[in-house]
Amino acid sequence: MHIVSIALGGCLRGEPVSYGITEDTGGHIAYILGEMRALAARSDISRAEIVTRRFDEPHLGAVHDVPSETIAPKLTITRIDSGNPRYLAKEELAADRAAFAAALIAELRERPSLPDLIHAHFADAADVAARIERALGIPYIYTAHSLALDKRAAIPADCPVLEARIGEEDRAIAGAAAIIGSSRDECERQLLGYPSARVDRIHRIVPGVSKADRDDALIEHARTLVAPFLRDPEKPVVLAIARPVHKKNLCRLVEAFGENAALRQRANLVILAGQRAASDRGEGEQVAVISGLLAVIDRHDLYGTVAYPKAHDCGHVAGLYQLAAKTGGVFVNPALIEPYGLTIVEAAANGLPVVATKVGGPLDTVGELEHGTLIDPCNTEEIAGAINDLIEDGAKWRRCAENGKRRSAAYSWAGYADQFMRLARRLRSVDAPCSARTGPAVTSLFVSDLDNTLTGCRDGVERLHRFLGERRDFAFVIATGRSIVEARRVHREWDLPEPAAWITSTGSEIYWTTSDGLWRDPSYPASAAEDWEPQRIETAIGLIAGITPQPEYEQRDFKRSYFYDRTDRVDAVRAAIGREGMAARVVASHCRFLDILPTGAGKASAMRHVAAGLRIPDGKVFAAGDSGNDEDMLNACDNAIMVSNHSPEIAALSFRPNIYLAQACHAGGVVEGLTMHIEKGASRAPDTQTRKRA
Repeated sequence: MHIVSIALGGCLRGEPVSYGITEDTGGHIAYILGEMRALAARSDISRAEIVTRRFDEPHLGAVHDVPSETIAPKLTITRIDSGNPRYLAKEELAADRAAFAAALIAELRERPSLPDLIHAHFADAADVAARIERALGIPYIYTAHSLALDKRAAIPADCPVLEARIGEEDRAIAGAAAIIGSSRDECERQLLGYPSARVDRIHRIVPGVSKADRDDALIEHARTLVAPFLRDPEKPVVLAIARPVHKKNLCRLVEAFGENAALRQRANLVILAGQRAASDRGEGEQVAVISGLLAVIDRHDLYGTVAYPKAHDCGHVAGLYQLAAKTGGVFVNPALIEPYGLTIVEAAANGLPVVATKVGGPLDTVGELEHGTLIDPCNTEEIAGAINDLIEDGAKWRRCAENGKRRSAAYSWAGYADQFMRLARRLRSVDAPCSARTGPAVTSLFVSDLDNTLTGCRDGVERLHRFLGERRDFAFVIATGRSIVEARRVHREWDLPEPAAWITSTGSEIYWTTSDGLWRDPSYPASAAEDWEPQRIETAIGLIAGITPQPEYEQRDFKRSYFYDRTDRVDAVRAAIGREGMAARVVASHCRFLDILPTGAGKASAMRHVAAGLRIPDGKVFAAGDSGNDEDMLNACDNAIMVSNHSPEIAALSFRPNIYLAQACHAGGVVEGLTMHIEKGASRAPDTQTRKRA
């Protein structure tokens, strides 16, 4: 397959990239290079090609005027001459876009073969990709990187430029065959805020991160860069790396540092804010941010405790991460909104704890890696307090450092490329998944939990594929506590069979698989409108100790989700809801997650709803699970299966006569249970005396 990535803005070239040399030369370039290198390394890729603008600005690098640059075997950068030899910032690129698109289409028409798929980065590239699709029929995938819709609320007056960008992003979403987001916040909140967004076209694929072992030479390289600025270079390093644009909020970080005497005494602040060697030619926002930084440093008289180098290279960046970790420092991302935050993951990979904005992607990135603290980016006291806390608390610092290093190991570009190609093959109808089964030939229904029930063993997944391939009378349904976007991500990663329906968010939503994509069932849950009072629930349990809300994207139309720290907290929640006379179901699972649902929701109710929709009787329904949010479904099903790796919280269910306790774990145990139930007769519960036990 031949994949093309298009990006118009910034100075896109092979390494070494001068990140920050212009406002638009930022993290998306590292993303594109990482993605395309990983794709080019695959045997199923014939060519990986990056397409960008050609321009002639010697101070930005002569390579940008070279029509073709080879980066690696099968990987090239193609630069298209639009007729304008100048470097253009994002505000000026719109006027050049039509000429660029026309030149690119003309160049593609002259080739002996066309690319199979285009990956458009930002909405301007998506507009070019849409023009190519109309002219040549090549579909495109869209990655936004940074969406404008959230910015509308932060601007008091109407902004025509912002409204135009939001409209362009919506058109990109509408025309794309698929949209890729990096974080849950981006996929489940930001993108779904656009009128044209469809949840079945949104896919979360986590970017990779470069891994580096400790390198003393790099650390010394970094020390040399910052030493001229610092009075006591042995202090812990508080590090920030960001483009010099207002939304990165670097001035407020310096304010937080300057206002806190204890932090100034304890640590040094190091800020890499682009390449200031070219500031005399810099764009307006870049110059304004740098000037603001220098003004705050001067106002608080921070000379000797703040380093702000004019220029740096990739070795300096790698070395500073390691220097900050070695000195017991902290990485800070104080952005007003951060769609993902690649630097946060880079810090994790280097064993460096973080303090990061709670607005945007870091909410789930830091939540998953558990390597730092989230803060309000507008609160300087909170920023400084979180930094101080990590530096002072050695045990917490070490825990965060270890978590980040260990858990970020799963963030690889090879893994990203694998998920991208699974999606690409489906879009190109190559190795397409088997059709979800419904209709008269289907006489049995198999409903299964996802995490740790179906996932966990590749061999077991293969057994499940074989079972469903042989039993054409079975409809397959996934029932999970995850959202639909996250459920589909895990489904794709494990290459599971295609389900006829998805029961998601702990049984509070149902999506049917149709020829036109996913369709959310509006008739479920039927009783929700009658007894569901989410605001009263939030008020009733808001002050219970040890109960904290999960992120906003986990709060669904018919679900409120929390974390709990002790089992007795769950009893307190039930009691509080009862005292208020409210009707709701309380579901605890994995000794951590707490979901509150309408009385008519839950996995059991959803299973019955799907079975009724497919006209399958109760005796022909099979269900498998492993944790507390499966309990109602397992209790309600005549042919239930518990995998051997089940959670202790449902261990007592194994003595129920309708439940088969498998000897095998994960999907292998599921197939074992299905086979045993079928052998005993789908309408008759298994004999508890002869049931196999782990």
